[in-house]
Amino acid sequence: MTEAVFLTSEEVAGLASPAEYVEAVREGYRQRGEGAPARPRSKLTNADPPGMLTDYSAILPETGAMGGYMYAAGFADEDAWFMTPLFDSESGEPLALLDGASMNPFKTGATGAVGTDALARDDAKTVALIGAGSQARGQLRAIDAVRDLESVWVYSPTKDSREEFAGEMNEQIDPSVAAVASSAAAVEEADIVITATTASEPVFDGDLLAEGTHVTAMGQYHPNKRELDARTIERAKYVPDLRERVEQDAGSYIAALDEGAISDDHVHAELGEVVAGEAPGRESDDEITVFDSGGTGIETVASAYMLYEKAKDEGLGSEISFAPASEALTGR
Repeated sequence: MTEAVFLTSEEVAGLASPAEYVEAVREGYRQRGEGAPARPRSKLTNADPPGMLTDYSAILPETGAMGGYMYAAGFADEDAWFMTPLFDSESGEPLALLDGASMNPFKTGATGAVGTDALARDDAKTVALIGAGSQARGQLRAIDAVRDLESVWVYSPTKDSREEFAGEMNEQIDPSVAAVASSAAAVEEADIVITATTASEPVFDGDLLAEGTHVTAMGQYHPNKRELDARTIERAKYVPDLRERVEQDAGSYIAALDEGAISDDHVHAELGEVVAGEAPGRESDDEITVFDSGGTGIETVASAYMLYEKAKDEGLGSEISFAPASEALTGR
C-alpha cells in the first residue's frame, strides 16, 4: 500500500495567491515548450440526462508530477464535479487527490495571465473584461499580478451582474473597475481584452481592436463556442495553449478557418513555445495578439502540485491508501 493525500475544496481555497498560481503555471508551460507531454481534452457525452464527462492530462517531468482533470457536468443535477489526481512522475505512485472545484478559476486565470504576460505590451494598463462570473474574477486577479493596471471596464449582458462584479473587484484589486453598458464601450480603448463567457456567438467586433491590443479568450473549448469573430482571428498573431486542440474544439479558430478568413497555417506557436523562448511572442507594439486558452492538464498539474506542496507544509489534508497492482491483482 502507498499513502496519498486527499485535499478538500475548502482546504485548497485560499491556500495560494494569484501570483503563486501564475508562477507555477508559467513553469508548467515552459516545460511544455521544451517537450513535456500534454493531451487535449477528451469528452464523452450522455443524452439522457444530458451531460458530459471530460478529462485531460499532462506530465511535468521537472516538477516531478503528472495527472490532470476529470470532471462531470450537467446530468440530472445540472452541476459540475471536479477531481484532480496527482502522481509522482518518476515512480508513478499517487501523491494526492484534490477536489478541483475551488482552484479552477485560479489555475485558469493564471493561464490567461501567463499568456497575457507573454504577448501583451509591457506598458499595457487598461483591460476590457467581457463576462462577470467566477472565471472572470480569476482572470482579472491573475492578470493584475503580471501588469501594473490602471483601469478595468467590465461588460456582462446583465446590468446587476456587471455592477456587482465591479463593486466586488474594486475591493480586491488596486485598479479602478467600472461597469459599462456594452462590449464595444469596454473594448475600444483597452490594451488587454479578456473574454470569460460561455458565448456561442462573438462578443465584440474585431474591427474595434486598436493596434497593439492583446486578447485572451478562455471560453471557447467547443466547436460551437465562439467568443471571437473571424476578423479578430484574422488580424491577430494566434497562440493557443495546445496546437493539437485548435481544429478539435477552438471554436473561433474553426469558424475563421471555415469562413476562409485564415489558412490552416495561422497558428503562430503554442504558449509553451513562447514561454520557453522557442518561438517569439510579441514582436512589435502594433501587433494584435490572441491567446486561446481552452484548458489543459498543464496548468492543472502545475497548480495541483503547488497546492499539494503548500498543503504538506501546513499539515492539511487526510491520508488515503492505494494498493499497487503488484499486490492487488495477485491478491497478495
